[in-house]
Amino acid sequence: MNTAANPDRSSADVGGAAQPLLTVRGLIKHFPLKGRRIDGKAAVVRAVDGIDFDVFKGETLGVVGESGCGKSTTARLLMQLIEPGAGEIVFDGMTVGSRELPLKAFRRQVQMVFQDSYSSLNPRMTIGDSIAFGPQVHGENRHTAITRARDLLARVGLEPKRFADRYPHELSGGQRQRVNIARALALSPRLLILDESTSALDKSVEAQVLNLLVDLKAEFGLTYLFISHDLHVVRYLSDRVMVMYLGQVAELAPGEALFDSPRHPYTQALLASMPTMDPDRRTEEAPLAGDPPNPVNPPPGCRFHTRCAQAEALCSRTVPTLARDDTGRAVACLMHEAGSGHSRSMTVARAA
Repeated sequence: MNTAANPDRSSADVGGAAQPLLTVRGLIKHFPLKGRRIDGKAAVVRAVDGIDFDVFKGETLGVVGESGCGKSTTARLLMQLIEPGAGEIVFDGMTVGSRELPLKAFRRQVQMVFQDSYSSLNPRMTIGDSIAFGPQVHGENRHTAITRARDLLARVGLEPKRFADRYPHELSGGQRQRVNIARALALSPRLLILDESTSALDKSVEAQVLNLLVDLKAEFGLTYLFISHDLHVVRYLSDRVMVMYLGQVAELAPGEALFDSPRHPYTQALLASMPTMDPDRRTEEAPLAGDPPNPVNPPPGCRFHTRCAQAEALCSRTVPTLARDDTGRAVACLMHEAGSGHSRSMTVARAA
């Protein structure tokens, strides 16, 4: 391992391997709007509306869902780029923003790679200076920071002599995203949040970047939170997958278990929409009709009931809990909640 690119990480694994690296409880973010709703209440967009999940050390947690479900807002809340309305974020047993883990110390251990590789970089800074900037902010001297930047450029497949003195506009999209990955690694983080980090790339370049992420995870001992629309990519990378719908968690399960036997009706519809090259498995009709409800005024009860083929009258009145089982799976659906009153609850529970 390159020690210049991966300096001493004495803060690593504070709580031991069994303790989650990241614990999120009751995370909420509502964006206020001008005016009021028809019922007279203040209008807010419920972008993230009370979500709970853990990210375990060394894993890749994939996050999927339709546009507008709250994936990217969740990522920005975790990085504290926007302030949560409520909730708690705990990093390796320490509350983020507390005296024991100030925000600056937290951000040294958690970095983010954004979707837009160009706007993420300062157009007036060279590639080398962009990568070295973070370590200098955290107290490194310039010479050490530049040396590490050049080492990381080489590690992500960009020759330092050719690329360190270039500017962002002189690089392709794939090259810029490699630079963003190198910049994220410059502070030797433990958790990398990847928000649609490969979706803007063509498939051949995307494959190269994905393979690079796999190699870097093993080499640097990283943990990933990987957000993507591409379910094939999520299946390839993820140890566990979290499905979001309208600001809430619909299902959370080990990757292969979720793709082989999805439990939530929304997850089932989402996976049925995956493109396939098999002509015998082509989708003849849309697995899910209609658009998600307005996040300003979400439906009562289960938020998916307006589009769910299994919905009953109960679903419009009762909010399902995110019920967890002994296998590590969790699903927010009344059909999987014992004693919920749904006509299929026991049948589905036995089948699962």
